[in-house]
This record gives sequence, C-alpha cells and structure tokens, in this order.
Amino acid sequence: MKQGTHPDYREVVFMDMSNGFKFVTRSTVATREKIKMDDGKEYPLFKLDVTSESHPFYTGAQQRIIEAGRVEKFRQKFARTGK
Repeated sequence: MKQGTHPDYREVVFMDMSNGFKFVTRSTVATREKIKMDDGKEYPLFKLDVTSESHPFYTGAQQRIIEAGRVEKFRQKFARTGK
C-alpha cells in the first residue's frame, strides 16, 4: 500500500448514548475522545444516538398500526359510484 493515502483503520468503541451499550469494531471514523474498556485498553470513542439496542424496530417496541380501519376508509373514498 502507498503510505499516506489510506485512512487510519483501527479498533474504535461505538457507544449508544441512550442506554450506554458499547461495542468495539474496526473503523476509520475520526474521533477526539478516548475510553478505557474492561480489558484495560484505551480506544477511540464514537458516540451514537441510536443503535440496534435502542431502536424501536429492533427492540420490538414499535407500535403496529391497525390497518383494518385504513383499508375500509380507502375503499369508501375510492369506491366507484357509477355502474
């Protein structure tokens, strides 16, 4: 590889700010903060607003819309009146 052309690819901690969930993965994201993990190593820290641990779609907290009323409303609105 050519030196100086590729971004720094290293291990980074991504932290969900809504529930404190943390995971380590490799990334090129630029960070200013660092965090010390349970293994004793210090990693760059990137803060996230939402992850799969807090998003309603993945946690099952998403509300289902009752579609029976919507279907009937659609049929009434677009029903043909002429025969």
